[in-house]
Amino acid sequence: MNLRHLEHLLAVADTGSFSRAAARLFITQSALSRSIQGLELELGGPVLDRLGKRNTLTPLGQEVVARARPILRDLEALRDSARLLQQGDLGRISVGLGSGPAALLTVPLLTTVARDHPGLRVSVTHGPAELLVMQLRNRQCDALVVDLRRVVPAPDLQIEALAEQRADFIVRSGHPLAGAARVTLAQVLAYPVACTPLSDEVIRLMVDQFGLQAHPSEMVRLECDDVSALLATVEQSDAVFLGVRAAARAGLDAGRLVALPMHPDMRAGARYAVITLAGRTTAPAMASFRQILQTHLHDDAL
Repeated sequence: MNLRHLEHLLAVADTGSFSRAAARLFITQSALSRSIQGLELELGGPVLDRLGKRNTLTPLGQEVVARARPILRDLEALRDSARLLQQGDLGRISVGLGSGPAALLTVPLLTTVARDHPGLRVSVTHGPAELLVMQLRNRQCDALVVDLRRVVPAPDLQIEALAEQRADFIVRSGHPLAGAARVTLAQVLAYPVACTPLSDEVIRLMVDQFGLQAHPSEMVRLECDDVSALLATVEQSDAVFLGVRAAARAGLDAGRLVALPMHPDMRAGARYAVITLAGRTTAPAMASFRQILQTHLHDDAL
């Protein structure tokens, strides 16, 4: 059944006049008359009694109008939903974040959605990259932001590398090393080093630059996937945080934390990536998510 015919019948029923209905619909009266005739032909009976200038619904017409109204309301709601979906203002996205990205992106993502996208529902999952990739393959997540070095490339994964993030050794402002002109790793190792699990490539870079003493088995005393917990520990103790500078931006900007001037300079950094399933249609709301990535992952890029 042609939905346009139903819309035309409702316009006549609401206005009681072909001329007023045609004006509302921005069509000619002859086109409207042909549309109603087409509907009657399809239904096998008249839907309107035409008595001079008066047009009243027949019993069949009354039944059609009663059933058509909710259908057309639902159709209009569907059109609105489709428009909002394409604008990224409606729907649901599920995002998985590794430890570093979780510290950088969780609050900005939730805040942006709450403030700017009231029709959008977002679910954020934290975890190690390996587990998140499994969830992505099971379609429990729409996209991931994780350490690129902890993901094994595969044909079913679409991997988009982001700018490399600068890494630092970071301490509280009152730390014994905070005022030093330059700091060696040997000096750092006099204090507990706190970091998230390091990828094999980062370990290799650290060992190449600083020697075997930079291997996590020798260097790291406090390991946790929760960057916020690590930074809170650093602010309350003499522990030294090793991780991306951007994760500590709030504390650094407020003067509560200080990045140590390492000698030699740190070469290792974090390589984050957006990962989605290859061939899967991307939700329009992901465009808003990518804007958040651009805003919050570029300031401390190498």
